[in-house]
Amino acid sequence: MVNDLRRRAPYYGSDWMDAWNYRVVPATVYMYFANILPALAFSLDMFTKTDMQYGVNEVLLASVLGAVVFSVLACQPLVIVGVTGPITVFNYTVYDIISPTGTNYLAFMCWIGLWSLVFHWILAITNCCNWLRYVTRFPCDIFGFYVAFIYLQKGIQVLERLGDEESFYLSLVVSLLVFAIAYVCGELGRSSLFKHPVRVFLKDYGTPLTVVFFAGFVHLGKMDSIPLENLPISTSFLPTAERGWFVHFWDISVGDVFLAIPFALLLTILFWFDHNVSSLIAQGTEFPLKKPAGFHWDLFLLGLTTGVASLLGLPFPNGLIPQAPFHTESLCVTEVVLDGDEKSAAKGHYEYRATHVVEQRVSNLAQGLLTLGTMSSPLLIVLHLIPQGVLAGLFFIMGFQALEANGITAKLIFLARDVALTPASHPLKQIQRRSAIWLFVAVELVGFAATFAITQTVAAVGFPVFIFALIPVRALLLPRWLTPRELSILDEPTASPFTMEGIGGVYGAGSSDDDTVLDAPGESGYDDELTDRPPKDLGSSSGGGMFARWAAEDQHRAELGESNRFSGNIATLAGDADPVDSTAGGVTRRRGSTAVVGPLHHGGAVEDEGKIERGL
Repeated sequence: MVNDLRRRAPYYGSDWMDAWNYRVVPATVYMYFANILPALAFSLDMFTKTDMQYGVNEVLLASVLGAVVFSVLACQPLVIVGVTGPITVFNYTVYDIISPTGTNYLAFMCWIGLWSLVFHWILAITNCCNWLRYVTRFPCDIFGFYVAFIYLQKGIQVLERLGDEESFYLSLVVSLLVFAIAYVCGELGRSSLFKHPVRVFLKDYGTPLTVVFFAGFVHLGKMDSIPLENLPISTSFLPTAERGWFVHFWDISVGDVFLAIPFALLLTILFWFDHNVSSLIAQGTEFPLKKPAGFHWDLFLLGLTTGVASLLGLPFPNGLIPQAPFHTESLCVTEVVLDGDEKSAAKGHYEYRATHVVEQRVSNLAQGLLTLGTMSSPLLIVLHLIPQGVLAGLFFIMGFQALEANGITAKLIFLARDVALTPASHPLKQIQRRSAIWLFVAVELVGFAATFAITQTVAAVGFPVFIFALIPVRALLLPRWLTPRELSILDEPTASPFTMEGIGGVYGAGSSDDDTVLDAPGESGYDDELTDRPPKDLGSSSGGGMFARWAAEDQHRAELGESNRFSGNIATLAGDADPVDSTAGGVTRRRGSTAVVGPLHHGGAVEDEGKIERGL
């Protein structure tokens, strides 16, 4: 923890000064909606399944607690902390187990949080975050796949509770329209249609405006007479149930205090994995980050917020997937790269390339303060006007987006493709045994199925054990079935060695057949031009175009003689580790195959092309 603070402390002042950038504004608005709207839907789930023990105010305050503490004190301030789907499952499963015994539920949850605080601090002090070096994309993709399906499932469950006949039909239509229009806004923001300011506006604000529009749309014409279920709320700044904010944790037997220990162990396992994986993905290899990370100190802070939330009777906040990586992507400053080779078959194609990330603390803090303001009476009334069908649509777009960008999905698309139409430069074509790919994907799907299946039973409280078990499966079992070269292509480190420096470095670096060495961003081991992805918004995805973009990008990169990274989930680690770069107009280009002839996206503004050519 001391080393984490020493590495990050020199950057603390710049973490605030660097916020003077336009990207911070849309990132704040985007993350406010990306965090609060799914959280509201989760609050509805817990409100229903815990007999109103948790409601809107509890979820909002938990998000505020996480945002303020981590934006001000954390070594990784880009990580968005709030109420997640897995903790929602944990909370109402504990309720199902404890409620029949007559035990005070909130007092029992308080002791779970207090015990978990102790376990978090033990893990942080004993440097147990060093185990994260064994966390590759394999368990992250499985967990991300699980979270995506949880979002889709919750969207369906919201609709199942929404009456019948006209009410249900209208809610269903609204949810699908929210999903469709949010997706279209995201795709238009990434397309070549319209002028650049219009595309940026659609990308940054398309989804929030979609929510606002459909909150009023249901009152047009004859639809106004159809009764719809809205989000239940309580008095501003007060708990949902009739109690004070401080939980009477002493109103419980001594036996129940110790009974909370195994539940706390499960919660700690979940948070150790979930929060740290959120941190890893938010600082993934595809992001050109420059400031160091600090996992041990942040785990200590997570224990603190867990303890405070337990005393206040709040759902425990932790790192969010997919919101945490979305936050980093929303802060990426990108440039448009057009193919300028007259002889190239791909002439006229373009791609977005991240030049740097606006690494600061203000956007996380600001979205937390906006969430706090949402607990005021006027804004709570506005939230009450949002139909639950709109929240279901948000679940759908979040789940679809996370699913579309997942590495498992990318591999399944490759396996489903016509082999004759797959570009020769595709990274997975370097694997001679196609059965090896099937085996790797099969293990991933089994891990996902086991995790998802247990969460549908009363044993759902134990699903963190399944998640944690994915780490030894990758480290111990897969190397017995697959060669090092195959694993280096199918899997990769989640974050760069620069990010992993404080936790022992990258597991398996330099162990492939051709002794590929993983270097820090900007060095030879990583092709930064290929690993950077454009920022995506709540209604878009890195895959794009209903999965069709993978095919287009693969073909485009094949024509340029480049390798595709499968949207940042599969890297070509075994070959071409020594790129030959040249510069044109101050912008690095690879093997002379692409040149910048279009405008630079810098903080949402279009820079003059002449400035780019002059290297300014």
